[in-house]
Amino acid sequence: MASRGKELLTADQRAEFVKIPDEMSKQELETYYTFSQFDMEIIKRHRRDHNRLGFAVQLCVLRYPGWSLTDVEPIPDYVLHYIAKQINANPDSFSLYAQRDPTKHEHMEEIRQVYGYQNFSVSTYRELAQYLLKHALQNGNSMYLLRTVQEELRNRKIILPGMTTIERLVWDTRRRAEERIFNSLTATLSPWQRHKLDKLIDPFAESRKTPLAWLRELPGQSSPDAFLKVIERLEYIRELKLPLNINEVHPNRLLQLSRIGARYEPHSFRRFKENKKYTILVAYLVTLSQDLIDQAIEIHDRQMMILQSKGRKTQEEMQKENGKAVNEKVVHFADIGAALIQARDEGLDPFRTIEKIMPWDKIVTSVEEAKKLARPMDYDYLDLLENRFTYLRKYTSTLLKSLEFHSTKAAEPLLRALKTLNVMNESGKRKVPDGAPLDFVPKRWQKHVYDEEGTINRHYYEMAALTELKNHIRSGDVSVVGSRLHKDFEEYLVPKDEWTTTNLKETRLAVRSSAEEYLEERKKESSS
Repeated sequence: MASRGKELLTADQRAEFVKIPDEMSKQELETYYTFSQFDMEIIKRHRRDHNRLGFAVQLCVLRYPGWSLTDVEPIPDYVLHYIAKQINANPDSFSLYAQRDPTKHEHMEEIRQVYGYQNFSVSTYRELAQYLLKHALQNGNSMYLLRTVQEELRNRKIILPGMTTIERLVWDTRRRAEERIFNSLTATLSPWQRHKLDKLIDPFAESRKTPLAWLRELPGQSSPDAFLKVIERLEYIRELKLPLNINEVHPNRLLQLSRIGARYEPHSFRRFKENKKYTILVAYLVTLSQDLIDQAIEIHDRQMMILQSKGRKTQEEMQKENGKAVNEKVVHFADIGAALIQARDEGLDPFRTIEKIMPWDKIVTSVEEAKKLARPMDYDYLDLLENRFTYLRKYTSTLLKSLEFHSTKAAEPLLRALKTLNVMNESGKRKVPDGAPLDFVPKRWQKHVYDEEGTINRHYYEMAALTELKNHIRSGDVSVVGSRLHKDFEEYLVPKDEWTTTNLKETRLAVRSSAEEYLEERKKESSS
């Protein structure tokens, strides 16, 4: 009997685990309780309806949910009818079988012999503890682990023991997993780091607010100031120099621990044992640093969208404000055009004909005014963005200094440009150096990045680079180190050194391990 502290379920939950559900879908019934031809031959060895039905039911409940018939009873009527229909037996006859304990024991022994079912043993407990540990290191949820054990026992054809035994197994294994995780996250913490973590949950004297509460504050609406607040919090976490062996903990488990840290108020951490307190704080801060980086990227993305939106809006406002003047110029030049057409058709002097429509000095003035009102032929608004550069500079130098980017080969020129800008920021230089990367500049921006003498315009060069950074992060060509949403694609894959030692059968992939084997197999199939 498990001690009370190792029981994970209430009495009602325990009963639900053991019983057959009151309802099952047709697919579930077919999956769990459909007999093969071999099964039918074994079942038909038994005479009389109640014996055949009883044997069939015992076989079914061992397959699902996995306990013996005595533990699972009563059997729902819809299950009895489904089983009885397959073997052509009267479902009502099961009540007679239920009264015959010796027959039930004989049938159970026969099922063990024919189908290879085994009783749960001490050695099984130890084997399952090792099997379950790898799952517990990934997911500490009790219900998930309980169902994982149940499924594994069924797969091994081991008759499930009492539910409290399974609970004790899960409890012990989860505790071992937690100890290993706690050790991974705290073993390398120095006394200085532990002291700093303790300070996180101690309030500032002047405000009574804890550093942890401050770290959790949302930065507010997207703006350069909000970006700087995010980076300030990120730098605070970075200064703690948290353990670099974070990869020893499964990402799912790290996230679970982080969610615990997010739920608790700072003062609640003081009730934890030291190892648990430091583990949860480390997991939470590591995850929070990822979130802060993602927040920073989101703010930058939003600022670049605002930059373009402001350009479009300014252009629209200009057109609206100058609408009357533009219309006046259209009328003027329509009249001048009509005069030129008349002069050619009638063989008149074009200049005299035009001056009858409008005095020459007024024509010159109108042309000069039209030049000022005119927008680019492609009706682009990029020429209106230069006055936004100073606003962006409130945060962009911090962006380039505080965040690290990696890229695919396609985006390498952009990363070189960002490094060039960062060096310029650090040194205080204003002029873009000769040889600065330009391959990343889109055609749309080129006429603004270069002036008439071919000199690079610093403002447009930087705005083009920052806009392309936003675009390439979205496309996945540029990854952000430390981010969760924008990490390198390789981080989603199994590490190469780990993959080479992986048993391919464990992956359950329905493909060959190499392209050569796959192609050879396809050739054989096509020729046969």
